[in-house]
Amino acid sequence: MPGRADISPLMLLLKRVDAIADGDRPADGVPTGFPTLDRLLGGGLRPGDLVVLGGDVGVGKSALAIAIALHARQAGHQVAYFSGEMDTTRWLERALAIEGKVSMDLIRRGKVNDDERSALGAAALRLRDAIPRISLITPEGAATLADAIRQDGDAGLVVVDSLQCIPAGDPQRDDALAYAVRVLKSLAVERETIVLLMAHLSPITGRIDMRPVLDDFGAAGAVKQHADVILALYREELYDRAPGREGATELAILKNREGPMTYVDLFFYKQWLRFEDMVET
Repeated sequence: MPGRADISPLMLLLKRVDAIADGDRPADGVPTGFPTLDRLLGGGLRPGDLVVLGGDVGVGKSALAIAIALHARQAGHQVAYFSGEMDTTRWLERALAIEGKVSMDLIRRGKVNDDERSALGAAALRLRDAIPRISLITPEGAATLADAIRQDGDAGLVVVDSLQCIPAGDPQRDDALAYAVRVLKSLAVERETIVLLMAHLSPITGRIDMRPVLDDFGAAGAVKQHADVILALYREELYDRAPGREGATELAILKNREGPMTYVDLFFYKQWLRFEDMVET
């Protein structure tokens, strides 16, 4: 006869299934703030998962990562954000632009009008208790980053921006990137946390369709092998300047261990660095 230790995890799993069926968010799910994506991921990001978000240069990877971090904090989850590409001030500028819907250029130059200043003030109040812990990625490599994440404590979501900032000058670049991917996946399982990892894609050449595919993530195939969820941003306006393409964005789910592989329609407001869910707006 099974003991209580055998029954309890099963009952918890059944409760999770029932909650999702009833339209509730599972207790262990961390929302991204994009309802269509959350639905396709079975209620949001899940502890123990390595989620990799990739895209071409300038497509908006960091903007989307910041938005997800803010939404997770606003939902009450602890978030740690490790960046190799911006300090705290730059991060906060972007967060204010996203939340306040005020142009990044105006914020940087201090050229906001009264309405924009009010919008920034209101955004700052909303974000006051929703800022993640922000740290810089130091150049010592993946093991040092893993130790920093462990020391950070209780984060339910750890954002790492980006994979290419982690290796410590190893001449075998792909091997170093692959090692970092394996370390972060192991850490996600060990800490029962979510690791959201940004990745710059290999240059795309000789293809008519510029949408990212799994092989573009490089790292000796480690992303394709070890990530639980792989997301890829694609904005047609980066490759075709014809009118009518501005802002339209596809967020492709290229790998999903527990759900469908499809895409989400987003819209990118470039001046605000803000993505919005086209289905849910």
